[in-house]
Amino acid sequence: MWKLLIAFTVIPAVELYLLIQLGQYMGAGATVGLIVVTGTLGAWLAKREGLSVLKTIKEEASRGFPSGDRLVEGLMVLIGGALLLTPGVMTDFFGFSLIIPFTRRAAAPFIKRALLGWVGFIPMEGQEPQGPLGEEIEPEEQPVKPLPTGFDHPSF
Repeated sequence: MWKLLIAFTVIPAVELYLLIQLGQYMGAGATVGLIVVTGTLGAWLAKREGLSVLKTIKEEASRGFPSGDRLVEGLMVLIGGALLLTPGVMTDFFGFSLIIPFTRRAAAPFIKRALLGWVGFIPMEGQEPQGPLGEEIEPEEQPVKPLPTGFDHPSF
């Protein structure tokens, strides 16, 4: 609940305040121009970096390497592009930091670990491993479900 309140109320209010302050300092025309330039540059950069990540994923897949890190980087580029298309100062800062290769590659392992913990594959710090229904289990008792293959799949 609080996360939604922050995401849809507090962040836009802060963005609006920053844009008003920027407009008073630079002028309305320059502020609107800055919004258009960062949106355009962000869309171009997101497309370029997104295609680069897709190319890397294809190359790694053809060599048989797992591409979990690259998939996370692709998600980061997608979110960064959306943030850059949103008018604002903070969203532009975070959007560029998710798209620029240096910062993206530095943050990708941390974001990957957080995402895996969020979906339950890795226990977050201070949490106990949990079973499929949320019950606590011992680490050595974690169930391993085999992936369905061939005609064992429920759709057959």
